[in-house]
Amino acid sequence: MRTRGASLAQIAKELTLYLKGWRGYFGFCETPSVLHSLDQWIRRRLRSIVWKQWKRGRTRFAELRRRGVGHDLAAQTAGSPHGPWRISNSPAIAIALPNAFLASIGDSVLKVLQKVLERERRLL
Repeated sequence: MRTRGASLAQIAKELTLYLKGWRGYFGFCETPSVLHSLDQWIRRRLRSIVWKQWKRGRTRFAELRRRGVGHDLAAQTAGSPHGPWRISNSPAIAIALPNAFLASIGDSVLKVLQKVLERERRLL
């Protein structure tokens, strides 16, 4: 999914459709911590996809700087030899792609999960 050349909005749209069906099937679960973990995993996966799409060190550095990351942290992260999954958990990516940004993408993948989590909290 992270190397197929689709925009983040397109990926979020497809993922939202999938999660809506998933919510209908597994909507009433008794373990909200599992849903919270899934929510965190999806955010990290989306950050990993964006990092992979930026491709080169110069582009990564420019995007991090454009999104408010400090010069030293952006340079350190852009030049890192680590892979997309490991980098997706770094402070620079969390600054550049905050949860609010990820929640605003497309039809909002995370809003679907948030609805499930809210429903579970009301039931408990």
